[in-house]
Amino acid sequence: MKASDLTMICPSRGRPANIAELATCWEQTGALAHLLVVVDDDDPALEQYLALPELAAGSDDDSSPMLPPISLEVIEEPRRLGPILNSIVPAVAQHGGAVGFLGDDHRPRTAAWDQRLVDALPGVAYGNDMFQEGKLPTAVAMSAGIVQALGYFTPPGVEHLYLDDFWLTLGRELGAITYLPDVIIEHVHPHAGKAAWDEGYSRVNSIQQYNADSNAYQRFMTGQWPDDLRRLRAQGWQG
Repeated sequence: MKASDLTMICPSRGRPANIAELATCWEQTGALAHLLVVVDDDDPALEQYLALPELAAGSDDDSSPMLPPISLEVIEEPRRLGPILNSIVPAVAQHGGAVGFLGDDHRPRTAAWDQRLVDALPGVAYGNDMFQEGKLPTAVAMSAGIVQALGYFTPPGVEHLYLDDFWLTLGRELGAITYLPDVIIEHVHPHAGKAAWDEGYSRVNSIQQYNADSNAYQRFMTGQWPDDLRRLRAQGWQG
């Protein structure tokens, strides 16, 4: 599989400058994976996203450097991370290859990081975010066939937190997960002391969000997941 067979989904809100920085990382690392940035139609910063040159469709000037393989999708609903990913990723997965997630606060640092991830498939693969490191796949890539088989990318009903816990559990229970410690995809997050707290961080890391997502995740893992895991294994997803 080639790096260009990988699509990374990046929902973003109120942080167009982060997308500009992410696009710079794409260029600096020579990434060939496609980056699909997803924003809400009610985002106060929508016009700034639309004005980013990195999201331009292209240029007729042959002397212009090639733009990073980045595109923008504006959505009406839903507006939380898990539901957004579940509304976008399964459709992308229908084209095959590999799909993944990284936040607008992730920064790929390693040359050809995208090729390294797809080389680690089939299954689930993740790099070193320089914070959770091997403990959690805060940015992740996985075989599109897994998402096709499940019909979802994140646990239904979970809005924001515990998504990386699920990806870790998914890979481990399939016996098909690879951590690449020398592939740096830095997580520039307030908990790592690398970013300031803004309204978005405060909202999704509130005690109310933790409680809601914790309860939803436990319901999913004890209710729906055992049957879904058996179905995956029956389809040959077993390392």
